[in-house]
Amino acid sequence: MSDYQHFTRHSPSTGAGSPDVWGIYEADTGSIQYVMACPETRKAAAIDVVLNFDPASARTSSESAEKVLELVKENGLDLVHILDTHPHADHLMAAAWLKEKTGLPNAIGARTKKIARLWREYYNLPDLDPDPCFDTFFNDGDSFDIGNLTVTVELSTGHTLGSISYFAGDAGFVHDTLMYPDSGSSRADFPGGDTSELWDSIQSILSRPDDTRLFVGHDYGKGARTEPAWEATVAEHKADNIHVGAGTDRASFIRIRDERDATLGLPDRMLHALQVNLRGGVLPPPEDDGHRYFKIPANRF
Repeated sequence: MSDYQHFTRHSPSTGAGSPDVWGIYEADTGSIQYVMACPETRKAAAIDVVLNFDPASARTSSESAEKVLELVKENGLDLVHILDTHPHADHLMAAAWLKEKTGLPNAIGARTKKIARLWREYYNLPDLDPDPCFDTFFNDGDSFDIGNLTVTVELSTGHTLGSISYFAGDAGFVHDTLMYPDSGSSRADFPGGDTSELWDSIQSILSRPDDTRLFVGHDYGKGARTEPAWEATVAEHKADNIHVGAGTDRASFIRIRDERDATLGLPDRMLHALQVNLRGGVLPPPEDDGHRYFKIPANRF
C-alpha cells in the first residue's frame, strides 16, 4: 500500500466522553499512528508514532512524526501526551523525537522493563534500560485524563509480554493484538510472546460494548482491498474477524495462529528497532568518533 503513505482518516467523537480520533498511515511498515483528542478541550495524545527508518542505509528521518504534529496544528489541538503501546518490533518509535520537539512526557507499559531484561541478553547490552527514557510506566488498571476524557490502561499481553491498550469512552487503541477483521490477529512468536495470552487479551477487548471502536496497530492490505483500514467495532470483530470471530474457540485460534507464525520471517527492522525502542526511541549512544552504531546479533534467530 505504498501509494497511501500518510493517508489520514478521521473518526469523529460520538458524544460525551468519546474522543475524536485521527489515524495516519505509515506505508513502509503498515503502521497506523494515532491522535486522540477531547472534543471539548482540544487536549490530545499521540499514540504509536513512527520514526522513519531505511534498513538498507540505516538512516532515520522524522517525516511521519512531522505529519502527526502538522495534523495537531491544523486541527487546533493541544498535544499533552506521547504514548506507546509496546516496544515495537516492526518500526522505530518517534517518542524521543516528539519529546525533544514538544517537551511533553512520554509513556509506555511497566512491563517494558521485563522486555528489556529479555533483550539485554540477545544484544549483550547490560545497560539497555528503559527507566531513564520514559516519564511514565503504566500498570494494568491505571488511568489518566486528556482534557475531559478519562483514559484507562489495560494489560494486553501475547504479542509481547508487556503490551498495553488504551481505552477512552467508546474508543480502544489495541495495538498489535487484533488486525482489521479481514486480517485477523497479530503474531505471538517473538521472544516473550504467547499465543494463549494473546487469545485472552483479545477476549477481554471483545468483552467491551459492541459499539466500541477498536483501532489496530497495522494494516498490510488483504486480497482485493487496497485502501488501508484500521477501525472496526467490537461487534464487527466478533462477527467477521477471520481468527477470532463467528464462534472460533481457544484451541482453534491457538492452532491457526501458531501455524501462521511458523511461516513468518522476522520484520526487516526488528533487530534495529528493539534496541532503539527499549530506549524510548533514542538511537544507540555515539562512540568515540561521534557516530552512532546499531548492534545486531548474528545467528540468534
